[in-house]
Amino acid sequence: MDKIIKIGNSILQHGKENDRVYLMSLDLKDTELIQEEINKLILTNKYTKVFAKVDKKVEELFSQQGYAREAIVPELFGNGKDGVFLAKYFSDERKVDEHFELCQKVLQTAINKKKAEKSNVSISKLPKGYTFRKVVPEDAVEVSILYQTVFQTYPFPVHEAEYILQTMKDNVIYFGIWHETKLVALSSIEAADKYKNAEMTDFAVLEEYQGKDFALLLLNEMEKCLKEMNYQTAYTIARAKSYGMNITFAKSGYTYAGTLTNNTQISGNIESMNVWYKTVM
Repeated sequence: MDKIIKIGNSILQHGKENDRVYLMSLDLKDTELIQEEINKLILTNKYTKVFAKVDKKVEELFSQQGYAREAIVPELFGNGKDGVFLAKYFSDERKVDEHFELCQKVLQTAINKKKAEKSNVSISKLPKGYTFRKVVPEDAVEVSILYQTVFQTYPFPVHEAEYILQTMKDNVIYFGIWHETKLVALSSIEAADKYKNAEMTDFAVLEEYQGKDFALLLLNEMEKCLKEMNYQTAYTIARAKSYGMNITFAKSGYTYAGTLTNNTQISGNIESMNVWYKTVM
């Protein structure tokens, strides 16, 4: 499993699962220190990609080190501070997505759906016998089992109940749909209260319960939660090959921000990811 480490006041994830270093959170005072640490990790572990989510004001500093922009989200860090997703590659193979044409087809389909349809799914439309609510600590084992069922592997250890409990204590809010007493669909908000932004993530629906718009329903309820919290920006990093998730965000009014090439390991393969964002306030 990839490791998460703290450098100064910044957070890095790295490991062979994703074969990369991910700068998850950067305190601007740590910029020089972080670049030194990333270079050490690349040299030691021979990773093929660095992926960084940073304030646009430091983009030029990273560009000088060979990084290029893959996506941009306006107001990601609040008060006019845009966020950029930057990448630096150490392998020619990793720079090229062999599924590029499929990903482009998925993206265009999603954008067309955004133009043609508006999402209007709410918990009032849940079929009889289904309930929606926020996940509580007592659900952690059930949550981990659902993620084990849906994802063979995942960028973070959502297969472990202890990890679910720890993230709930930190900054993650999970949402679930139950069929009677069985948990059948999940999602989560990874909240950054300092910047009033949230990543809408960890969507999973059991195969036999797909096709019921549960992802749309979960997303709409998550947005209601963000509004109650006075958050400004919601964003997601969705599998570029997934028609379902890209269409879900497009239909919910999200704007395409860019593609992260060969970025994330899910179910045994490193895949490209699309970034979508929305102003929720």
